[in-house]
Amino acid sequence: MPRAVTLIRSTSLSDVAEYAYAATAPAEARLIFLAGACPLNEDGSTAAVGDYAGQAAKAFENMRTALTDAGASLEDVISTRVLVASSRQEDLVAAWGVVRAGFGDHDAPSTLLGVTVLGYYDQLVEIEAVAAVLDD
Repeated sequence: MPRAVTLIRSTSLSDVAEYAYAATAPAEARLIFLAGACPLNEDGSTAAVGDYAGQAAKAFENMRTALTDAGASLEDVISTRVLVASSRQEDLVAAWGVVRAGFGDHDAPSTLLGVTVLGYYDQLVEIEAVAAVLDD
């Protein structure tokens, strides 16, 4: 099945970033705007309390489920925003490493942000995503 998302890698900007600098989707693509994926277990409890990487893994798993339920996959993601409740760069990097590894070769444009607090008790990580699909 053809994909709607085209990742754009700039040769004019640093190659240090672990993601494409831009992405496009054709006008006929259906856009899917996901709510922020949180590190919540099915019972509503927060997973991996105190563990940035563990919470990133659970949030990523929940994001994948939401994508599947919306008729999309990781390869359909056009951009992400990773929110980490910390002012320490190493905490942001710990969460980012999990998210980046989860996407594999599909290095969609992303923004990594340190924030003061997130919505659930003990929540440290949240992943927002937008996807684009071509319906048959």
